[in-house]
Amino acid sequence: MILVDTSVWIEVLKDKTGDVVQKFRDRTKQEAIVFSRFIQLELLQGVKDDFEWQRLDEYLSTQYYLEATVDTWRQAARIYFDLRKSGLTVRSPIDCCIACIAIEAQALLLHRDRDFELISGIRSLENEFFKF
Repeated sequence: MILVDTSVWIEVLKDKTGDVVQKFRDRTKQEAIVFSRFIQLELLQGVKDDFEWQRLDEYLSTQYYLEATVDTWRQAARIYFDLRKSGLTVRSPIDCCIACIAIEAQALLLHRDRDFELISGIRSLENEFFKF
């Protein structure tokens, strides 16, 4: 199971050549792709117009979501705190939440975001930087 981060979806969705989409398909074939509500939020907040909103919202409504648990929030705050205590800062606490959801579900997190590299230095986050 692969939790695909917003940072990858943005590249896939804006790909005009089809090269990124093909590499994405090659990487994810035969594996279940899942979302989190945080990724849904980030994708929808970045749309440019009503038509794009409608298309993306319809697509996202058909996808499978990993949901946050009661403990997700506390653990995400702890990740942020532990990184800050070590002198490191993530750009978004949402990334801490996404990482927690991936850890809880034992999902691979496919991303293009350095925050997850920092998080994997202090937590057992199975992650992969998506290269294209």
